[in-house]
Amino acid sequence: MKKAIIPSLFFLITSCENQSESDLTNPVPEKATYSKDVKSIIDNNCIICHTAPPKNGAPMPLNSKLSVQDAIINKGLINRISLQQGDPDLMPYGGTRLPQVSIDIIIKWQQDGFQD
Repeated sequence: MKKAIIPSLFFLITSCENQSESDLTNPVPEKATYSKDVKSIIDNNCIICHTAPPKNGAPMPLNSKLSVQDAIINKGLINRISLQQGDPDLMPYGGTRLPQVSIDIIIKWQQDGFQD
């Protein structure tokens, strides 16, 4: 009986799949838009402080396409979210660095001309 259990356990353990963080998130789209791709990233990670009016010392709201676009162009948003974990200037403030795919989607949106 024990001889049958050991191969079964071995098969069960070795057949498990290891998924990376990028496997668990949406890939960078061919054409990024604010409403389809960027808004949910901002809403899920930034809007808690960057609401209107801003809270917790946030300097500006990020509650619209134009405010996020302005933050990218004039306020260094992409640089701030791209810093390494532990950097005191990393956004979201006091939080975990965004997944690289989320950062790449925001960069793609910029490269695509800030499409709605």
